[in-house]
Amino acid sequence: MSGGRRPDEVIVEGVMTTLGKEVSDRSLPQRWNIAPMGPIVGSDWARLRLRPFKGSVTYHNLVRTGQGVFHVTDDALLIARTAVGHVPMLPEGEWRPAEAVEGVVLTGACRYYELVVESLDDRGERATVEARVVAEGRLRDFLGFNRARHAVVEAAILATRLMLTGPQPILDAFMRFDQIVDKTGAGSERQAMAELRRYVEEAEGPPSGA
Repeated sequence: MSGGRRPDEVIVEGVMTTLGKEVSDRSLPQRWNIAPMGPIVGSDWARLRLRPFKGSVTYHNLVRTGQGVFHVTDDALLIARTAVGHVPMLPEGEWRPAEAVEGVVLTGACRYYELVVESLDDRGERATVEARVVAEGRLRDFLGFNRARHAVVEAAILATRLMLTGPQPILDAFMRFDQIVDKTGAGSERQAMAELRRYVEEAEGPPSGA
């Protein structure tokens, strides 16, 4: 089994929201963090295995609250922005408080899963967090990922490895992704690639907001 996964388990790329300091509903927009996350999930979606880096905001928030919300989305631009920590403050109406946990639901997502942490092992570089789904919801149909959206997700993952590889290998890979996005994508995918390219060209290190 790849990476210790069961035959029915896959890694699903999405977006995670967690809360920092103790908050009230009124102060939620200033206190929650959005980050990309690729949990390991089974076919029943009853539990998610998260692998956040120990230096990340997501890890520290999960340690503090033991709660969070994972979102399945086909919004490649949002995934790209979360990967490099460039998410603008979302206006009221694009988020709401979670129902069963201390957290935030992004109302533009396709599905969401409210989670509570059952165990956390942080002996490695990345923590292993076993979380149980306590509430879930469907907000809209999943439009799907065409080649352009897949390319943006792969480009976003590469951008998070800037410190490990340096900019040039990433920019070289972006040339191939640009061709795919130009051929099969829409304006949002082109915007995502432009923002990722600008980040890699200008940044001196990895994103700090994941």
